[in-house]
Parts: sequence; structure tokens; C-alpha cells
Amino acid sequence: MKIAYIAAGAAGMYCGSCLHDNTLAAALIKKGQEVALIPTYTPLRTDESDVSIDTVFFGGINIYLQQKFSLFRHTPRFLDKLFDGPKLLNWVSRKSSMNNARELGELALATLRGEEGNLRKEIVRLSAWLRDEYKPDIIQLTNSMFAGMVHQIKSDIDVPILCAMQGEDIFLEGLPEPYKSDVLALLRKRAGEIDGFIATSSYYADFMTSYLQTPAERIHVVHLGINTLDHGLIEKKADADQFVVGYLARICPEKGLHNLIEAIALLRRKVPDTNLQFKVAGYLGKRDHHYFQECKKRVLQLGLQDIFDYRGEVDRSGKIAFLNSLDVLSVPTVYQDPKGLFMLEAMANGVPVIQPEHGAFPEMIDATGGGLVVEPNSPTALAEGLEKLHQDIELRHRLGQAGKQAIFSKFTAEHMAERTLGVYQKFL
Repeated sequence: MKIAYIAAGAAGMYCGSCLHDNTLAAALIKKGQEVALIPTYTPLRTDESDVSIDTVFFGGINIYLQQKFSLFRHTPRFLDKLFDGPKLLNWVSRKSSMNNARELGELALATLRGEEGNLRKEIVRLSAWLRDEYKPDIIQLTNSMFAGMVHQIKSDIDVPILCAMQGEDIFLEGLPEPYKSDVLALLRKRAGEIDGFIATSSYYADFMTSYLQTPAERIHVVHLGINTLDHGLIEKKADADQFVVGYLARICPEKGLHNLIEAIALLRRKVPDTNLQFKVAGYLGKRDHHYFQECKKRVLQLGLQDIFDYRGEVDRSGKIAFLNSLDVLSVPTVYQDPKGLFMLEAMANGVPVIQPEHGAFPEMIDATGGGLVVEPNSPTALAEGLEKLHQDIELRHRLGQAGKQAIFSKFTAEHMAERTLGVYQKFL
């Protein structure tokens, strides 16, 4: 089977969707499928071997220029190609806020307008490449924000087009009006042209049925899986004299680091004699520097500076080492996360998780037995959950082992690829 997988770069940061897309494409290739993982917007960034093709379509600089200035809608390919260079795209993404939803209303609307909008040249180019050069049997889009491409592609090549659902509502809800309402209305219209959808959780399938106003039977659930290579090699042993709480995710308000800081302060008051440690790691973008400064200021106000340890952005080996240094992981998102890839990675290393009781978290913890859920947006409830695991070493060990066993038996990249192929077969 020849699969064209149209993914989206995240402006130079480690992104759960990029990691998922690359892991899935690599697992499909390992199973003998031919896959072209096609980066758009910017090059993909992953902490595993990158299996994407070396050409960026729908490049972020070109679509910005073509949206803003009519001249660039008619420039020759050799000039456009200069702006699609991976080094230039990566440099510009580091110097700007290319992933800030509030600044992208016009581009989101233009993307959904497809060949009828200002970005026609880029969409026609991608469609022609699929038709004339790659000639796939099936096409998958990384999320429904690419629905504007479907009409042009279907006019050029008669193959099924499926679309993943990976949290696009979070992006949409961050758009300013009138773009938010206009984009959602057009997205619902364009969604009808897609043959089927793949959601990362049952929660998100149910949510998007209503959000996109699309029939439930069109949405298929394929839970996340991870590449377990190098995970779980160390047998964790609980230490009564040490309790290490960790956070591993992008540093931004929506991920809830501020709530975890408050919870750690409450926990420390209850267990003052404990050798408590608080470790944080994750990508910090330009947009969120002020937020992180406020978090660090709060750490000082609460007297946590002696236990607070920010490790910065970590690569794959650093991530696994970081997870193996923890007794529990918590990323208390303030939004309803449809994925939670960090949960699977923690559990693969025998680390239990404590997450808010919303989004996909209850579903994944129920499926794995690898953690606890607590009341959302409540530092008090989170502190109580942390205290429970601090006091009960046996429970901590039992949850960690259950989660690890579940990941290796049901939530590997191979399992994800098998289930995805099962969905593809329904449309071929």
C-alpha cells in the first residue's frame, strides 16, 4: 500500500502531533507499507529518526507571503523554493511566533478556502505532486485544518482521503473573532468532503462528532502508541526517603505548570520532612517566556527554589533519563487534552501519573491502570493525589508496574500501526 501522510511541522518545537505522525509512519514502514511522510508549514521535529521526505510543501513563509501580497501568488517556482528551504524555515520559526493561534486567523481561513483562496498555488502544487509523482493508494491528513486541500486533491486523484483528529479545537478556540466563527463554519462544511476520520481517543471522537457536526460512524478511534525502544530498561524501586514529582511537556499556560507549582507547595506543607524534589522539563517557546518567568517568580514566593529543578528541553535519551528519575509525573492541563503522549512515555518507564479527570486522561488511565485522576484545575485535589502516592509506596509501585505492562502489551507503535491499517482497509 502506498500511503501519503500529510503532516504539519510545529515551527521548530517538539510537538505531540509531530512525534505521533513520525512514529506512526515509521511503524507503517516497518510493517512493509510504502509511506511518504510529507512535511508542511515547517520541517518536522522529532526525537526519533525522522522518516519524512526532504521537501516541505505549503511552506510557512510562502503561504504567509501569498496570503498578504498578491505578487507572491504568481512568482515562479525557483523563487518559492528558496523560501521553502528547511534551514530558512527553521530559522524564521525560531525568531517568530509562527505557532501562535491568535496571529494565524487569516491563514487558517485561507487554508480552509483551499483552491478558492489566496493559497491556491501551494495547494495545486501539492496535489500535482501527489498525482504525477507519488501516486498514493490512500491519503491521510494530520488534522482537519487541512480539509481545504481535499477538493483539489480529489479532483486530481481518485483515492480515499482520511483525516486524523489531534486537538484542532484547541487551536480554533484560540483564534480571535471573527476568524474563530468563520473558520469553524467553513471547517464543518469542508469536513463533509473527507472520507473518514481517525481520533486519538473515544473522548475526542465523541467531542468532534458534535464540534464538526459530522456523523459518529465516520470517526474511527485509534489510540496512541509509542516506540518503546529504550523505554522501560530500568526497574524502578520506590524510595521511602525520596519523592520526585516531574512535569514533562511544553512550558505554556494551557499545560498547567502553574497549578502543579501550587500543588507542590501544598504537598510540602503536609510532608515537610520528606526529601521532596520537583523536576520540570520541556520546550519553552518565545511566546511563553513571560509565563515561565511568572512561574519561577511564584516558585520563589512559595519557597520552593531549593527543590525546583528545570532541565530545559530534552532529547530522546534525556527524556528517558528524566522519566526514570521520577516517582510520579503530572501535567495538569487546563484544557481537555485528546492525546497525552507524555502519559504513555512515563508509564512505559514504570512511572505512575496523576492527571485531571477530563479529556482523554480518564480513558487512558482506565485502560492502563497506570495512575490516578483528580479534580481538574484544583491544586488542592492534585496535592491530595500526590500525598496519596507519597504515603503509599506499594500503591505507587503497583500503578507503575500496571502502566508499564499495559504500554508494552497494548500501546506500542506496532499496535497503533496495525489498528491504523485496519481503518485504511475499510476504505480501500
